[in-house]
Amino acid sequence: MRQLNILELFLDCITEPNERLVEFGVGGICNSCVDPANASVITQCGGIPLVVQCLSSPVKNTVNYALGALYYLCNPSTKNEILKPDVHRIIRDYSAAGAVNSSFSNLANAFLDKHVNS
Repeated sequence: MRQLNILELFLDCITEPNERLVEFGVGGICNSCVDPANASVITQCGGIPLVVQCLSSPVKNTVNYALGALYYLCNPSTKNEILKPDVHRIIRDYSAAGAVNSSFSNLANAFLDKHVNS
C-alpha cells in the first residue's frame, strides 16, 4: 500500500470539495493508521491538519473516521499538534453529545480517556 502511494491518495481526497471524496479519504486514513508505519507516513505527509479539519464536516461518517484516525495518530510525538485547544474543545464537545450522536460521544470519550485523562 505504501509503495503505491495510496496513503497520499487518501490525503489528497481530503482536500477535495466533494464531501464523498473527503469521506472516502478520511475513511481510508482511519483504516490505515492503525499500523504505526502507515501512521508515520500520514503524519510525515501533513495528514494531521487534514484529519482535524474533518472534525467539522457535515457528514457523520467523516467525523467518525476523523475521530478514529486521531485516536490512532495521537502519540507522544504528535500529541501537541493534535491536542491544540480548539481541537481539544471540539473533541470534548463530541464527548458530551451522547444524546445527539452516541458514536461521536463514544469515539471522543475513548480518545479523551487514552490521550487526555490518562
